[in-house]
Amino acid sequence: MDIDQKRLALGNAIRERRESQGLSQNKLALMAGSSKSHIWRIETGRVGVGIDDLARIAEALDIQVRDLLSF
Repeated sequence: MDIDQKRLALGNAIRERRESQGLSQNKLALMAGSSKSHIWRIETGRVGVGIDDLARIAEALDIQVRDLLSF
């Protein structure tokens, strides 16, 4: 799995968790201290995500970071 595939897999995992909790991208962004556009870029694999952002997203989703990583 190359880096682009890993970014996309992580983005898909975040989106699936967000949607399963009935959260919009905007709501998740507010909860994680980010912006809707940044969440969108992460979910679509267009940007890499730093550990700080990843930790805040996981906390907002009430899960562990490892729950978002399938690789």
